[in-house]
Amino acid sequence: MFDRLRDDIRAVFERDPAATSYLEVILTYAGLHAILCHRVSHWLRKKKVPFIPRFLSQLCRFFTGIEIHPGATIGKGFFIDHGMGVVIGETSEIGDNVTLFQGVTLGGTGKERGKRHPTIGNNVVIGTGAKILGAGPHSYAGSDCKAV
Repeated sequence: MFDRLRDDIRAVFERDPAATSYLEVILTYAGLHAILCHRVSHWLRKKKVPFIPRFLSQLCRFFTGIEIHPGATIGKGFFIDHGMGVVIGETSEIGDNVTLFQGVTLGGTGKERGKRHPTIGNNVVIGTGAKILGAGPHSYAGSDCKAV
C-alpha cells in the first residue's frame, strides 16, 4: 500500500507543474486525499469488512468533492487534478498512470448486476467534464490514449 502511495505522490509531481513541495502535496491536494482514502476503503472491502468502506468513501466525498466507490479498482500512479465533482463507480477499472480532471464521471447506465462501469487502460488522460458510461467495449480506452 505504501508503494502505491509513493507512486500516487510521484504522479502529482510528474503531472502538475504547480506542485512545489511534498508537504504542500500531502496536505492540500484533494485528489491525493481521495485516492488515499480509496486505497484504505478498497482494502477494507476486499477484507469483507461491512459498512465501514462505504462510510469512509462517503466521508471522503464530503471533504474532497470526489466520490470513489470502494469497489472500484485503481492502478498505480493515479492522479486527479482539480477533482471537484469526479465520480468513479463501483465496477470501474482504472489502469496505471491515469489522469482525471474535474467533473469526470465513470458511471453505469442502469440497474443491471455485474460489470456496469467503464474500464480505462494505462496512460490515459480524461479531460474536464467527460462522462464515460457503461461497461461496453466503447468505454475502453487503450494504452497511451487521451480522451479530452
